[in-house]
Amino acid sequence: MLEELGIPYDLSPVDMLKGEHKHPDYLKVHPLGALPAIEDDGGPLFESAAIIMQLADKYPEKKLAPPVGTYERGEYYQWILFAMTEMEPQLVTIAQHTRFLPEAERSTAAVTRASKRFQTVAAVLEARLKGRDFIVGNTFSAADVVLGGVLYFASLMEQLHDDLPALKAYRAHVLERPGAKTGYRG
Repeated sequence: MLEELGIPYDLSPVDMLKGEHKHPDYLKVHPLGALPAIEDDGGPLFESAAIIMQLADKYPEKKLAPPVGTYERGEYYQWILFAMTEMEPQLVTIAQHTRFLPEAERSTAAVTRASKRFQTVAAVLEARLKGRDFIVGNTFSAADVVLGGVLYFASLMEQLHDDLPALKAYRAHVLERPGAKTGYRG
């Protein structure tokens, strides 16, 4: 999102493998020690969608959010929340049970349930994206940043199947943007 805005920022990598996310200084930024988090105007802000929406609103001249009070603004909120509440939790479950939990704690049944639910949810997004380049209106918005990130995660979890051609095309289109290329590089 910062790359899409084209604003200067300082990146402070947090090495979770070294436990840096549990350091008292970082816990002041994100009390759960999770990523991402930012310090904006001297205060901490965490949760990726909250950060993205705040930045879109802070820089209205970049036009990454529809005007407040419009139908498009409602759709913008809808698809951001859809990505974060319907899609991402399924992917987190899949990641936990295939990569992060100790073998003894992994559940293939949990992966199967999450994958099935993800495919059901993805079909809704597939229908929405047929014939569209962007999720809201005819222009790129912060909602596309959120969805692009979730779909990037979905591809890592091997959840973008061949029966989702519009979703795969949308993901490729959004992630080809210069801001995404730079942001996902490092």
